[in-house]
Amino acid sequence: MPGKIKQLHEQIKAGSFRALARGITLVENELGDYEMLLMNLHDSHKARVVGITGPPGAGKSTLVNALLHYWIGQNKKIAVIAVDPSSPFNYGALLGDRIRMSAFYNNPNVYIRSLASRGALGGLSARIIEITDLVKEATFDIILVETVGVGQSEVEIAGLADCTVVVLVPEAGDEVQAMKAGIMEIANIFVVNKADHEDAEGLYNNLRIMAHEKANGGDETPVFKTIAPEDKGVKELGDAIISQLANQNEVPEKRLHLLAEKCWQLVQSRRMKNMDPKRLRADLSKAMKKDDFNLYAFVKKEADRIV
Repeated sequence: MPGKIKQLHEQIKAGSFRALARGITLVENELGDYEMLLMNLHDSHKARVVGITGPPGAGKSTLVNALLHYWIGQNKKIAVIAVDPSSPFNYGALLGDRIRMSAFYNNPNVYIRSLASRGALGGLSARIIEITDLVKEATFDIILVETVGVGQSEVEIAGLADCTVVVLVPEAGDEVQAMKAGIMEIANIFVVNKADHEDAEGLYNNLRIMAHEKANGGDETPVFKTIAPEDKGVKELGDAIISQLANQNEVPEKRLHLLAEKCWQLVQSRRMKNMDPKRLRADLSKAMKKDDFNLYAFVKKEADRIV
């Protein structure tokens, strides 16, 4: 491993927030020897990943803020990866979550990083798996990943997180919409946030009924009511998340599926690394002038050349 990367890796393992920030920037933007850094990760600290997801306006950031206050009081060391919508101008994160969590900027037990989704499906950043693995290398107890909240394609978080918390509010729609979004499949814990709003009790009861029906005699997905700005229900939720993390001993099937998909993407990326788009365009232009041109035969020939 090159000396600078080795030094950066050691600093990350020692708990340096500055080194971690530098490492994330390398990985997110594919700079320098970022691949060498990734290939030397060992996940020695065994931090657990908690996904916080749900529709826009559900109060996810406020709830994360409340959980941070609670867990910091229990001497937990926490990293927050907040996936923000991308700026339409430069594809950077809009940094809204970092503004909302500004109270923790100088806290030595909290690290906050915003990532841009950059159009990635699933409400996550294209490099979220690599970045989460890098953060695991540091000295955290919990890694909170808060998603953009984009709806039906958001199930990717279930493969990344050890515990997925789905946050809903009465205004987000009824239980039928929840089923359409696939959240019954991805949630380890449901939260009805803004529980003082009208119809909150109805949403809470509907989720309990749905969780009971889905359990079919097994363990039901727990449902909690919270009012995040007032810290109501936050202790119960925080304790339930820790309990879920403590009781997991196997790699979930959703995690295996996500990592298999990631492996496929990485293998394809490596195979395509030496392909020259300009040469491909020129070859295609020549081939199209032939009477017997066939796109699929052309593609097979190019693919065989790469192999």
